[in-house]
Amino acid sequence: QVHVVESGGGLVQPGGSLRLSCVASGSSFSSFTVNWHRQAPGRERELVAAISVSGTTNYPDSMKGRFTISRDNTKNTAYLQINSLKPEDTAVYYCHLQFLGDYWGRGTQVTVSS
Repeated sequence: QVHVVESGGGLVQPGGSLRLSCVASGSSFSSFTVNWHRQAPGRERELVAAISVSGTTNYPDSMKGRFTISRDNTKNTAYLQINSLKPEDTAVYYCHLQFLGDYWGRGTQVTVSS
């Protein structure tokens, strides 16, 4: 069983930055595709970024420019850097691992407000 834990969320002013972390337990982290999703109140969950086992990144068009996904397999950790935060980025951000199954964390809250 893979245990996924996100961290790094919080309250930030518009224009600020955050780096979210996703730590996975167990071995074979390097075999997982890692995705970051978010869900704002009253809205459906949406994909923010993805990174493959080879390190290839993918962003939906609406997410290009301010989001950067990365991974450090030596630390079983993936990251999501968010710059120039906007109030509409307020959401719970979830880490999702895929390899022979789907594994989700419980999310970390990001609130952008002055």
